[in-house]
Parts: sequence; structure tokens; C-alpha cells
Amino acid sequence: MKDKIIIKRDDFIFAKKLLWKMRNKNSRFDTKEFIRKGRDYLYNYAEQNVGPLDPSKRAFLKGLLIGIGVFAVASAIPLINSLNPQEIYLKDFPWMIIVDSNGNPIEASKIPVNDPAILLFEYPMLGDITFLINMGDENNNPVAVPPTEVLIPETGKTYHFPGGVGPYKSIVAYSAICQHLGCVPPEIHFYPPQYFKVGGTTPNYIPPDAYQAAQAAKAISIIHCDCHGSTYDPWHGAAVLTGPTVRPLPYVELYWDSNTDYLYAVGMNLNAPPIMDHSSDLEGVAYLDGYDEKTGCPKLLLKKGQAVTNCYTTLEDFGNTFQGGSS
Repeated sequence: MKDKIIIKRDDFIFAKKLLWKMRNKNSRFDTKEFIRKGRDYLYNYAEQNVGPLDPSKRAFLKGLLIGIGVFAVASAIPLINSLNPQEIYLKDFPWMIIVDSNGNPIEASKIPVNDPAILLFEYPMLGDITFLINMGDENNNPVAVPPTEVLIPETGKTYHFPGGVGPYKSIVAYSAICQHLGCVPPEIHFYPPQYFKVGGTTPNYIPPDAYQAAQAAKAISIIHCDCHGSTYDPWHGAAVLTGPTVRPLPYVELYWDSNTDYLYAVGMNLNAPPIMDHSSDLEGVAYLDGYDEKTGCPKLLLKKGQAVTNCYTTLEDFGNTFQGGSS
């Protein structure tokens, strides 16, 4: 196996944040402008979206341009997957409130049902991207996602998925990193009922075996990876419906405070397979921006209207990838 490139942690964190901004619909990276203007556009984009460039970061970006070329920088995914910084570890899973881009807590009752937009937050560390989905039926009514035992085809073992949370027990959170080879959104995303049903507006690259497996599992929506065809069942703990993956998507345990309607990311199941390329879900490349290293972010419920200053993770909206379909 080819060794990964080793880089400084600061450069890796910088690259991760840059990629996050490049893929966000509100700060989308303009590939055409990049090709036309070259590194000046990249430098200006990085400064506007990630922060001032010191000589070290400027040299890092210049090295990327020389080493992997214009189109690879524009997509950024091959770059990030090839880097291998030294890992750090959490003693325990932090208790993190989920907030919007303005720092306001997300209210569970306001999350759209069957939203085709890609909604992501990071947990438990930087780069560990996770889908937040409010599950529903064909008429976009919220439907409870029940607890279940999830099979790991790779080992034949099972683990417990606790089910959905929120006012209708319909909200779930699954890793947005495919367990096959690590593909990320938009290559892997949630297909709501209106896009997945046979004869509907579903893109034609979903293979027939995904439909058949979903029907057998009584799943009216799926999470599908367009890279190699892996399909997951969000109704049953993101269990494997079709390969080539042999591992379910890891889930983030959520807590819903009925008094405030706030949502918290509070842990992961260590009996489940870890996030792709991790030996444990408690390891990663860097702490989240909202993580408090002094306290470790223990359990804390905020009051309605209380300002969020630490122990938070931000939900980002990456837009609806179903172009031309009905919503």
C-alpha cells in the first residue's frame, strides 16, 4: 500500500477548513475563475474564507498547485484523503449542542422533513462529517425511526441503534463518509421518498439492486454512494443494503431536550465500526472549533435563549443536489 503524505497539523487543519468552505453553497469555490486567474484567486479565496495567509500557509498552497495541479486543488478531495497528520485522542465523547451558521441552537421541530439538501455537522472531531436527517413518509410527514440491531456484514456481529429523536422520534444522524472507500457528499447523500420511488424523479444511476434491497427492508428512502454503489438503510441504523461496503454507516447519538427543542450530539457506539480510516471514533486530526479542551465538554443543557460560547458543532447546508427534480 502506498504511504500517505505526512504534513504539519496546522496545514492539515487549514486544508480541512478550506475544503469545508469550498463545498459550502454560500461560499462555493469558482473553478472557472480559478482556472482563469490561477493561484491569485486561490490565495484571495483562502484569505476571505479561512483567514489571513501567513508565509507558511501561502507556501503550503503554492506547493499544492505545483504538486497536484489545478483541477485536483479545485476538487480538493484527493488532496485531503492523501494527507496523514499525527492523530490526537478524546478521553470521552463530548456533549455538543448543534447550532446554525450564526451560532443559534438548531430547533428540532424546525428541521424540514425529507429535506433533499445536504445538512452536515462535524462530530466528534474536525472533518468527521455527519448527516442530520428528519425522516418522513411519501407525504413528508415525520415518521419515528425505531431502535434496532444492526448487522456488520464484515464480521457477522451486531450492535444496537437507539432510534430517532425529536418530537416525532424521526431525527437521525449518520456519518457522511462512505464506509467503502471514504467518498463524501455530494457523492454520498440521502435520497428522500420523492426522489427514490420507482418511476419518480430519481437519477438513473441508482442500480436496480438498491431498489430491490430497499423494498425488501421496507425502506422508502436510502443513503446511496454514487462512487461505487454502496447503499445504506437510514430507517434501520444505516445498515448495509448493497455493497461493496461491508460496514454500516456509524451513527452519532443525539439528545433532544423537549424543554427547549434543542439538539445535542452526545456520543457514538464503540461497538459499531469506526468512521472510515479511523481505528476508533475517539481519535482524529484536531478538535472542533467549539470544543473546550479544559472541560472536555461534559453534559450541559442550555436554557432557551442562552448564548452558546463553547461546546458546539455547526450545521452547514450544502444545498439540494437533485437538479431539475421536484422537491
